[in-house]
Amino acid sequence: MYVGAYVLAVKTAEKETYLRIAREVAGVFRDYGATRVVECWGDEVPEGEVTSFPMAVGREADETVLFSWMEFPDKAAHDACMEKSFADPRMRMDDEMPRIMDPRRMIFGGFDAILDL
Repeated sequence: MYVGAYVLAVKTAEKETYLRIAREVAGVFRDYGATRVVECWGDEVPEGEVTSFPMAVGREADETVLFSWMEFPDKAAHDACMEKSFADPRMRMDDEMPRIMDPRRMIFGGFDAILDL
């Protein structure tokens, strides 16, 4: 299994807008090979002194940290999905996205699962 994950800050007041967009985008990723898409709204995400999720994404007072991941059979499936998804017109980044989040503060990466119990 291969996992694509990201952490970002979303305007707290825009949770429903983000969720609507996330559902649409998840459909695109699923169409191109993601076997699972999970979006997690921060509930207990403490501030750190040296490092933390809020610090990593530069969370502002009116934002909530979000953690998300997508599962794929392998890295090749992930890479093909990303290429096709971002070329798909359904992935438009309309006027809503800049209002609810700053994508420059998103952190993301791909991970090869080494334990899955």
